[in-house]
Amino acid sequence: MGGPRSTRSVAIAWSELSHARMSILLIRHGETLGNASRTVQLPDNPLSPRGVAQAERLARRLAREGITRILSSDYSRAAATAEHLRRATGVPVRHSPLLQERNFGDIRGTPYAELGFDMFDPDYAPPNGETWEVFHARVDLAWALVQEEAATAGGHVAVVTHGLVCRSLAARHLILPEGEPAPLAWQNTALTIIDHPAPWRVRLINSIAHLDDLEARPLPESGAV
Repeated sequence: MGGPRSTRSVAIAWSELSHARMSILLIRHGETLGNASRTVQLPDNPLSPRGVAQAERLARRLAREGITRILSSDYSRAAATAEHLRRATGVPVRHSPLLQERNFGDIRGTPYAELGFDMFDPDYAPPNGETWEVFHARVDLAWALVQEEAATAGGHVAVVTHGLVCRSLAARHLILPEGEPAPLAWQNTALTIIDHPAPWRVRLINSIAHLDDLEARPLPESGAV
């Protein structure tokens, strides 16, 4: 996570959610088979059984918090996570390719251990994929879409996306709690609460407090994308 948070501070952030006028709930998808095997993921990689349990717990925690809009990446792992939220809240899901994970092109499907290089290096351009520059530009468009939805939502907006999208937003668009750096790794089904409207202050970041049993927690070695 981005830094240690006391149990009390997490509990306060959760309890305040019900009384907040409007918040954006930024969510990473549940664990996938690719996360568990540390493989650069393909778009259709499904949730693992652990990931399904994580998504169920998150949805149960957020069911009565006043979500009125759900935006999701159209990749299957995010869409499946969002579907659990839809069942719990009755709110329809709007899918957008702008919220997809960074496209790593030809190396997708490759185990991390077989790469032989750092796929997250700032200068690495994956063949037939997105450079960091192109990816960040797409995330900017995704954030504009989220803001448009938030402006008319009349309640909380849940945004189900991917680890690098969360990282890009935290590093470039959000005001983090004082002394808290933008996390490099985002946990599966981690919740980040962003106060609406701008300047987009983060009240809770990368929290998996809803995963209150060890079986549903992400594996320590789970992949980042």
